[in-house]
Amino acid sequence: MDKQQLSKDILKLVGGEENIDQVTHCMTRLRFNLNDNQKADKATLKNTPGVMGVMENGGQFQVIIGNDVPVVYNALVGNMSKSPTTDNASSGASTGEKKKRNPISALFDFISGMFTPILPAITGAGMIKGIVAIFVALGWLSDTSSTYIILSAIGDGAFYFLPIILAISAARKLGSNMYIAAALAAGIMHPTITALLADGHNSSFMGITVIAATYSSTVIPIVLAVWIASYVEKAVDRVTHASLKLLVVPTVTLLIMVPLTLMTVGPLGTVLGNGLSGGISWLFDNMSIFASILIGGTMSLLIITGMHYALLPIVVGSMTTLGYDFIIPLMFAANLAQGGAAFGVGLRSRNSKTKSLAYSTGLTAIMGITEPAMYGINMKFKKPFIAALIGGAIAGGFMGIFNVKSYVITGLAGLPSVAAFISPAISTLLYALAGGLIAIVAAAVLTYILGFQEENASEQPAAEPAKSATTTSVVAEEAKAQDEQVFSPITGEVKPLSEVPDPAFSEEIMGKGFAIQPSEGRVVSPINGTVFSLSKSGHAIGLVSDTGAEMLIHIGIDTVKLKGQFFSPKVQAGVKVAVGDVLMEFDREQIEKAGYTTITPVIITNMHQYESIESAGRTTIKEKDLLFTAKA
Repeated sequence: MDKQQLSKDILKLVGGEENIDQVTHCMTRLRFNLNDNQKADKATLKNTPGVMGVMENGGQFQVIIGNDVPVVYNALVGNMSKSPTTDNASSGASTGEKKKRNPISALFDFISGMFTPILPAITGAGMIKGIVAIFVALGWLSDTSSTYIILSAIGDGAFYFLPIILAISAARKLGSNMYIAAALAAGIMHPTITALLADGHNSSFMGITVIAATYSSTVIPIVLAVWIASYVEKAVDRVTHASLKLLVVPTVTLLIMVPLTLMTVGPLGTVLGNGLSGGISWLFDNMSIFASILIGGTMSLLIITGMHYALLPIVVGSMTTLGYDFIIPLMFAANLAQGGAAFGVGLRSRNSKTKSLAYSTGLTAIMGITEPAMYGINMKFKKPFIAALIGGAIAGGFMGIFNVKSYVITGLAGLPSVAAFISPAISTLLYALAGGLIAIVAAAVLTYILGFQEENASEQPAAEPAKSATTTSVVAEEAKAQDEQVFSPITGEVKPLSEVPDPAFSEEIMGKGFAIQPSEGRVVSPINGTVFSLSKSGHAIGLVSDTGAEMLIHIGIDTVKLKGQFFSPKVQAGVKVAVGDVLMEFDREQIEKAGYTTITPVIITNMHQYESIESAGRTTIKEKDLLFTAKA
């Protein structure tokens, strides 16, 4: 494969140099920030020899190359006249060609970046609330007992102090001091302030009226306050001498922002938040069926575009002000419909590999993780995706008719989250389960009836050149492969690749193997061989065994964005290693706190030289245990 020609083809197909704002690369893919994604010829790129796949994620346009990505990147950069990692705003402003970032996309990016890191906290608290509701409904726990009070406090704590949690996350996203933001939130939630605003008397600060408002469990007031505080903090920081910054910046910021929030920002945010929650409540009270069909049928489209993040403040606001939410049940319906459509593909397909992938990803989808089914099966065959949208709409309409609500926030809208639908009336749970079953069955039946076009035998060889592009110069491509035993590089839980939330791995575009959910933060060599590449960010390691198997260990998904933070490489490219030699240490907890999954694909990238992958059959595994065998 001529890498120079490939780089020229990619440069042309992404819309030319003038359409590129920035381009970087990770271990396997080129990551473009394009001025206009619509100018990229996605269809032609997908069919370009040497390109394994194309995807858009987090505002980036990603071209999957494989292990040769550094060579292609260097060739691409060599064909560009401008630096690919600097902002070309000045030239864009002069020519008028650079397209400004879509403010809606910027808003979604801010909301997702703010809410994603805190989801574990509110998900865990929400599940505890659900478990307590189950125990009370079954009569296993009295709602007057001290055990109930303590468990309820555990479940309610994250929601009551949500402004403090959100303040930290929002400040992190805005690049301001997280602890000043937390202090701001703590100031407006102090028990003395809460009592002052709740006693019904007019309050004032330096003669200016302080409007009564409740800030516990709210979203919009603190987000607005932290956003404004970020500008105040940076402005004060700019005019303060370095020797006084530690004292002056937080003091002035808090003295300005706490009163300002109490007098203006907080009440305004409260009005906006109550308006959104009230508007959603009115919509479902007066147009319940229409709203449920619309949202249930389009939820998967919202997820693809990232627009579903805009619903998170509404969900949290409704839950905290009304005590329930109408949107989570529709997410539940849409996710189960994606699983049903994948099951439909499995029932109709004549290809054993497609059947296996469809059933496994379908099961994953009904558990709440839809990406493998949605990207790997339903969107690939197109009609099943349409069937899933219709199934979500039908089930959404059913839930609208019976007024299904969610009473807690759960992380994954799938079967494990059914506790969210438990209320004093057990019928809500039954209607939710019935709606989920309708989503699965409707999508599966429609997929079977509509059918889909599978790749025929004549199309299969065309995919082969793209896969061979992963082969490196470390091993001769024509060398006859031998069976390769691959030992576990990490201690943890073994997962199928279909559960990896990245189509490049879940669809086996990069190669075959398994994933491991780490329980420890260390990676050792799974083979005897050579380290042939190590990403600058440390998140990915390429190896080639002494018998010719080329491997990729990819620690987490999108962890390239951490730029090496929390990763500590112990080897360099070119080093010989044996099974068990330490390759990398990483801070698993910090990576997950930063909002990234640490699930780690361990794959053979030159699978065209092997017949199959044979699992060792383990569900949990330790370093140096046999993980799988690549059969030649």
